[in-house]
Amino acid sequence: MGISSAMLGLFMPIFLYELFHFDLKWAVAYYFADYFLYGLIVIPGAKLAVNVLGLKRSMVISTFFGAAYYWMLFLVSNASKGGLDASVFIFLGLAIVFMNMQRFLYWVPLHTDMSKFTDKGNRTKELSLLEASLVAFNAIIPVFAGWMLMQYGYNILFVISILVFLLSSVPLLSLPRTGERYKWTYIKTFKEFFSKKRRKTLMAYAGDGAESMVSGMIWPIFIWELLQGNYLKVGFISSLVAVTTVALQLFVGRVADSGKNDKILKYGTALYALGWIVKMFIDTAFQIFVVSTYHSLTRVFTRAPFDALNYQRAADQGHYVDEYTVVREMAIVSGRCLMLLVIFLLTPIFGLPATFILAALSTLLMNLLIEEEDIKRERRLVL
Repeated sequence: MGISSAMLGLFMPIFLYELFHFDLKWAVAYYFADYFLYGLIVIPGAKLAVNVLGLKRSMVISTFFGAAYYWMLFLVSNASKGGLDASVFIFLGLAIVFMNMQRFLYWVPLHTDMSKFTDKGNRTKELSLLEASLVAFNAIIPVFAGWMLMQYGYNILFVISILVFLLSSVPLLSLPRTGERYKWTYIKTFKEFFSKKRRKTLMAYAGDGAESMVSGMIWPIFIWELLQGNYLKVGFISSLVAVTTVALQLFVGRVADSGKNDKILKYGTALYALGWIVKMFIDTAFQIFVVSTYHSLTRVFTRAPFDALNYQRAADQGHYVDEYTVVREMAIVSGRCLMLLVIFLLTPIFGLPATFILAALSTLLMNLLIEEEDIKRERRLVL
């Protein structure tokens, strides 16, 4: 799945931007519809995945919907050659449906299993190894994807992604079965989502989701325009940046597991937020590389401890780990949808770089997860 994501993750926003004739608001509308739908179905989806299918079977089935999503994009690419007719929007709508079926069948079971099976004493190290593996793919594949786009267009990437996504189901077959059940009702889930005791935690997750929309959607379009539509240059710079971060990712995992997650996240988010401010002033390919390298390195100090704290919080829920994961997903989606609305309103007036300020502020919200950990620690000391 990491290979498939590296193949198209950087270029998917650009594909939509080109599809809608460089009108950003339509690309924003697509992503908003996508994530808004996920927010609506994540609770019933989790009940289906956990209670009916089971975690393992659900994740295996999800890969086929992921492949169907890329097949719809393949059909969109072909249909759009004759203009933006009804068939293009039908295929885009089906792509959103299939993507969301893949999401609710995969992500809630995945996060549940990760919370249960990662080792508490080595959690950040394990997550850093996973992240380093994904970064390693990003050190190779974007160059290949950029070259393929220059030579053959998007269709070949969609076909490769379909095949790779289907192959990703094979290792999932070896996962152990788990006996989790989703027990909260709809009302109980929403009560927990809006509860005061979870407010700071969920704001941290919402900040994570909001920042991901700028880094995952706006930044690729921004550098593609800056590099005058050269896919190969976009892929090459992305790959070069990824090479510099793999070793550091593993180092941070070792340090953080020594009990310094809080401090690393606090300094990491500050440095990462600063990177977004600096990105506002980029105007050359060399500057893209230098600032992106800095940003990628500081992201390591943000992502690894944040994910470790997240899975620790989930593991602390006991048998309610899947319910907690759903509430977390709802918070992330809320952050994404809110950021998309702001992007829709602000970019026509202030341009793309204005969103980088919002990304910086969203990054700082992730520190609220540390405050929740401090409160828990103080309660344990009192007891």
